[in-house]
Amino acid sequence: MPLWYLTRRSIANRALTVALTALCVALSVALLLGVERLRTDAREGFAQTLSGTDLVVGARGGAVQLLLYAVFHIGDATSDMSWRSVQAIAGHPQVEWLVPLSLGDSHRGFRVVGTTAAFFERYRYADGRPLRFASGAPFADVFDAVVGAEVAARLGYAAGDAIVVAHGAGDIGFARHDDKPFTVVGVLERTGTPVDRSVFVSLEGIGAIHLDWAGGARMPGLNIPAGQVRRFDLTPKTVTAALVGLKSRTAVFRVQRYVNAYADEPLTAVLPGVTLQQLWGVVVIAERALLAVSALVVLVGLAGLVAVVTASLGERRRELAILRALGAGPRHVFALLVLESLAIGLAGCVLGVLAVHGAALALGPWLMSEHGLLMTARAPSANEWMLLGGVLAATLVASVVPGVRAYRQSLADGMTIRV
Repeated sequence: MPLWYLTRRSIANRALTVALTALCVALSVALLLGVERLRTDAREGFAQTLSGTDLVVGARGGAVQLLLYAVFHIGDATSDMSWRSVQAIAGHPQVEWLVPLSLGDSHRGFRVVGTTAAFFERYRYADGRPLRFASGAPFADVFDAVVGAEVAARLGYAAGDAIVVAHGAGDIGFARHDDKPFTVVGVLERTGTPVDRSVFVSLEGIGAIHLDWAGGARMPGLNIPAGQVRRFDLTPKTVTAALVGLKSRTAVFRVQRYVNAYADEPLTAVLPGVTLQQLWGVVVIAERALLAVSALVVLVGLAGLVAVVTASLGERRRELAILRALGAGPRHVFALLVLESLAIGLAGCVLGVLAVHGAALALGPWLMSEHGLLMTARAPSANEWMLLGGVLAATLVASVVPGVRAYRQSLADGMTIRV
């Protein structure tokens, strides 16, 4: 009688116990694969956020901090850079284009980015993909606004809707610029980047809403209506950062040195790709810790498998004894227990992969909208296949324990009635 047939019949005879054990293994495998997928997808998502930009320039500070607040809209700048410095850098012979960014305001929890219309032409993501409009067009007036796909979906915005910008990162009542609302003129297509969770207005618009503000609060007794702001010079005095594209990639270090040694004010220029690698160096310890915890959970699941299979040997003494009496040698009994454990481990791996795939389909959009984490529903990657192979190898090693015990169980012990 084929060994695989005996294995299948033995598992079917203990279907409930085997199903619960496989479910335990599946949950641990799903956790391991889920952490790995979140890790790799997060890296890929961060790497695809910015493409085609040679330098990111901001006030003097840490390179990682500059990249986080200028590109990923995480955290805040310690200080701004002057508009005069922006013009000087833009006038450098090796600079092809420069897009200024002004941060510090928000709309209902989403970042408001002050910039120029060149942002929609120059910004690239995911290996050079340009921004595209799902509807409308770039801003052309002082109080025009363009919203990202996630902002439009979450808040139900479309072209023609009015929005109110709040001063600072929150949307506190007294900090709202409700006397100067903006009008949505465009909605961007989804990109999977922080652009989706941003509201874009012109630099002139940022200047207009702050004409009668100072020190983060409205000036007492001063109120400039929205219809009169165009009488004022709305040229920005400062910006938060700037994205810079060069005529030649070979000049990147020369321009970087020029910015870092700029005499008029302390500035920092960083290479996005290099700085991103520094960021991964900071979080690699946390990544390894998460993987280690997930691996421990898998080991706990396999320990449960060993415990269940070993505990069942007491109930299967008669079954194994009959097999021995019918001519099955100790090696056959050992192989039977090993195959059962491998079958349970394989079922757990398959269920774990399906669970991760289902979670990616169900929770992927929510993770992106709420936390900005990319989790895609796709076939397992090479690293995930290696982890699954490791789980099956660990299952094989763990199955030796019940297999050896069954191997040593003698025919006489199996036929003995214990009271």
